[in-house]
Amino acid sequence: MTNTNSKIVPHIWYNKEAVEAANFYAAVFPESKVTSVTTLHDTPSGDCDQVSFEIWGQKFMAISAGPYFKLNPSVSFFVNFDPSREKDAAQKLDEVWNKLSEGGQALMPLDKYPFSERYGWIQDKFGVSWQLMLTNPEGEERPAIIPSFLFVGDQCGRAEEAMTLYLSVFGNSRQGAIVRYPQSMEPDREGNIMFSDFMLENQWFTAMDSAHNHQFRFNEAISFMVKCDSQEEIDHYWEKLSAVPEAEQCGWLTDPFGVSWQIVPAEMDEMLGKGTPEQIARVTKAFLQMKKFDLAALREAYRGG
Repeated sequence: MTNTNSKIVPHIWYNKEAVEAANFYAAVFPESKVTSVTTLHDTPSGDCDQVSFEIWGQKFMAISAGPYFKLNPSVSFFVNFDPSREKDAAQKLDEVWNKLSEGGQALMPLDKYPFSERYGWIQDKFGVSWQLMLTNPEGEERPAIIPSFLFVGDQCGRAEEAMTLYLSVFGNSRQGAIVRYPQSMEPDREGNIMFSDFMLENQWFTAMDSAHNHQFRFNEAISFMVKCDSQEEIDHYWEKLSAVPEAEQCGWLTDPFGVSWQIVPAEMDEMLGKGTPEQIARVTKAFLQMKKFDLAALREAYRGG
């Protein structure tokens, strides 16, 4: 179920471990691989390794850029093991759980729950959180990997508002399931989102509210790169999503819910992945001076203008 033209790509910020983590995931998950490693020189964080990798058909990017952000479970990744797609789905789930457990920490133990015969939530040794689930093959099919938003603290109760915004901003979008909290599930309020999923640009995401006392919130450790084909597209996402002017930097923005996005030209992959060292240096120098990306100026830097 590879989504070859992923428009929205999860991006993970590590201190120094991006390459090590990508290689670890490629060894842990089925059908996974590291696709490229590029080093960006002379950034504010020094030399940064930028890594592209795929986990079970889902594209990811990661960067080693210093100890500025701490990974936490506000954004996690569902991993669906579907018995109708995978022979030995339960056994594969257990194998992945055991590998992620090395140096990791279980947030919800691997067990039988009302919503799944086999489910567990684990934070791996690098700090990334995964929700492993044996799926019910009778429902509508979902991809193997789905990014998940957990709205906690002062954002609790805003999952539905966030989904509404995202569905209005992105094309090829639709609402999937919505399950609300019933009465007497305190501290969660009746009507808040217990579980929901939605599609943006043909990619699935999930969102949940939780009123429990979580000591974390959305931050830049996990952001979402939106790959744009034109300046008009860059302008559209920037205008609709950016809500914190002081967070605007190098194509990064923070939305009204605290989620970080990177609005980037799709061709930057090519520039940074296939350019000469001089071209990469010029493009890096140019984009480090920008807030919202200026596609024409980046192309000029790449050409040597």
